[in-house]
Amino acid sequence: MTDSSNCEVGMENVKKYMKEVGQSARVASRIMAQADTAAKNQALLAIADEIERHSEQLRLANHQDMKTAKEAGLDEASLDRLFLSEKSVAGMAEGLRQIAQLPDLIGSITDLNYRPSGIQVGKMRVPLGVIGIIYESRPNVTADAAGLCLKSGNAAILRGGSEAIHSNQAIAACIHAGLRAVGLPETAVQVVATTDRAAVGELITMRDYVDVIVPRGGKSLIERISRDAKVPVIKHLDGICHVYIDDEADLKKAIRIADNAKTHRYGVCNAMETLLVAHSVAAQVLPPLCQIYLDKGVELRGDATACALIDQMHPATLDDWHTEYLAPILSIRVVDGMDEAIAHINTFGSQHTDSIVTENYSKAMRFLREVDSSSVMVNASTRFADGFEYGLGAEIGISTDKIHARGPVGLEGLTSQKYIVLGSGQIRT
Repeated sequence: MTDSSNCEVGMENVKKYMKEVGQSARVASRIMAQADTAAKNQALLAIADEIERHSEQLRLANHQDMKTAKEAGLDEASLDRLFLSEKSVAGMAEGLRQIAQLPDLIGSITDLNYRPSGIQVGKMRVPLGVIGIIYESRPNVTADAAGLCLKSGNAAILRGGSEAIHSNQAIAACIHAGLRAVGLPETAVQVVATTDRAAVGELITMRDYVDVIVPRGGKSLIERISRDAKVPVIKHLDGICHVYIDDEADLKKAIRIADNAKTHRYGVCNAMETLLVAHSVAAQVLPPLCQIYLDKGVELRGDATACALIDQMHPATLDDWHTEYLAPILSIRVVDGMDEAIAHINTFGSQHTDSIVTENYSKAMRFLREVDSSSVMVNASTRFADGFEYGLGAEIGISTDKIHARGPVGLEGLTSQKYIVLGSGQIRT
């Protein structure tokens, strides 16, 4: 199989091309499963060096994508996700170096115990195999996903959005150069070269070659993949994240957290979309907090109690509690207390990330236990729900499914376990 970055965009036979990509990935996955820690780490460091060395070329390729995206009328949130700054290019390299420093889980044996028969039974950590990743905008996902898949002994097939084709292919060239430098197969990471949407349809149904699909993008993309995939999917549909300001909160702390959770970045899945405030502190905290939002251009939509406190607030509808805005829009509800806050989150949330601001330890522990989300926080901004911030080096996505991987998916989420048995001649009688 030739380097996928050399394949022509718009190829006629997408089905044939994707089969070749899948076959090459399967072969590469077997080599990667046997690669030792030193080889994988050397590859990650070599890729990081290539990215730094070619920073200007990467940003030139990204400039081409940005120009095309603006001409096509892409919205501001999508343009923000697409843009590669000098800092974000350096961040890709740093993320790869952090992944190289993480412990290698592959081959580790746990839970080894003797059974009455004399055999020892335990579990060994193993790669998943071939991971297909489908994502929109964010070119940095190309480097992050490649790094995590390589360190966890997997092969990766990456299919980025058409709006980032030049950026992704430029990053792919750095990845392949790094793999070549240490003697690992370039096909361990293949970036799909065609923008034909039929490639996605092929990728998510190639059960012979792909072991798991990870979609990162808008709700419509993930719904389509969840509906049509014949390969297991690790996913989240929405990031309807909440911050609840309790009646025993430090209000200065609460204002700082709620401001950051919403306005640090708007177009990200861990941004707060609904603010819940205990009734007894609403009149104290909402006026100064909402003034911060209004000064930053955030549209406010609230229930009747919140609207009575803030003149510029629009009435919220039922749909607002269900909506991931990914924009400077915030819904606000005043609740009676913990019971109503937890009930609201478990009813309208998306099991992504939810936070409580309180100085009451018992309430904090109850919130952690009873809120059914993949990340639950106390006195911290929802913006921390991120693989890099969690010490995973990077993340391949967020999982809100209740499977082996939940929350930010790092190295462990890209592995499985198999039972191993050690004997000394035992037979079953």
